[in-house]
Amino acid sequence: MTHKRQGSGRQPGTLPVSAVLTTKNEEGNVVPCLATVQWAAEVIVVDSGSSDETVARAAPLADRVLHHEYVSPARQKNWIIPQAQYPWVLIIDADERVTPELEADIRRVMTTGPEHRGYWIYRRNTFLGREVRHGGWQKDKVIRLFARDHGRYPDVRVHEELAVDGSVGVLQGRFLHHTIPSLRGYWAKMERYAGWWAEGKAEAGKRASTWSVFFHTVGRFGKMYIIRGGFLDGGHGLMVSILASFSVFQKYANLWELSRTRVDPD
Repeated sequence: MTHKRQGSGRQPGTLPVSAVLTTKNEEGNVVPCLATVQWAAEVIVVDSGSSDETVARAAPLADRVLHHEYVSPARQKNWIIPQAQYPWVLIIDADERVTPELEADIRRVMTTGPEHRGYWIYRRNTFLGREVRHGGWQKDKVIRLFARDHGRYPDVRVHEELAVDGSVGVLQGRFLHHTIPSLRGYWAKMERYAGWWAEGKAEAGKRASTWSVFFHTVGRFGKMYIIRGGFLDGGHGLMVSILASFSVFQKYANLWELSRTRVDPD
């Protein structure tokens, strides 16, 4: 589905960048997300069967709205990257926003000429509407701006990170990342990701004991809340540390179950 959004097609002020967003049932996020990438010469949305108003709301803000069956985050993004019209690509998730500072930084790089084939972008992460500045979240970064023909995602199901054929720099501007807007959505996402993570580890021959489940869970809480200063974020920092340790418990408990099944199928 092709559209003609206002300001697209390399109009004055746009950058030779294709901004790409993958979606499924993101009607609450898609408009504020796409509103922050209208400076790009091309905006592409790839939807994987949304049953809400995601596609209808995205259409006026995108040049192309495509449909592709979802298998994994990596495969979805790898499918669309070669279809980008411009030589540089910016991948953005629906719960992310390009801040004015990040836009200015991308403009600087595109104007002066990229010195690298890809760029790390740090993220300012929020939890239930409040930015979390400690516990390790302040170091969260992703490679999202890259030369189209020199970047692809490894075929993994979770925690995929772009592999770039060449040097990678760092941008000063940051994404605003609304990582956990509600606990209800968080539980479903973590359950799904924990299962994928455990299956991937089991296929690679990894196992988990009951003690490894315990130590990894407790270790994650201690590292985030105490060592990395999560307590400095008050109640939100405590909750984030608890949730992070519980997500680790989910992953290793699933791996423990798979390990036990392989050893003793009865």
